[in-house]
Amino acid sequence: MKIKPLADRVVIKMTEAEETTKSGIILTGNAKEKPQIAEIVEVGPGGTVDGVEVKMELKVGQKVLASKYAGTEVKLDGVEYTILRQSDILAVVE
Repeated sequence: MKIKPLADRVVIKMTEAEETTKSGIILTGNAKEKPQIAEIVEVGPGGTVDGVEVKMELKVGQKVLASKYAGTEVKLDGVEYTILRQSDILAVVE
């Protein structure tokens, strides 16, 4: 199956959290922070949202920094995705 977002929404897949710190300490599952860097999987078409024209500036494959608790998490074919508005993306990681 494939997710096709509507309007100004994007589908992202979070990257894996670091399992070791820079000093070499291995973290358990509970000690890991929720990752904020994600890869864009799908981008909606944009258009008029709440009476305002929205132009999509993000592209599939970009790495982005997303708000920590933004969006809706969904699981499809065993893979977890997050669907959120383009405005919930804080920055593009280059």
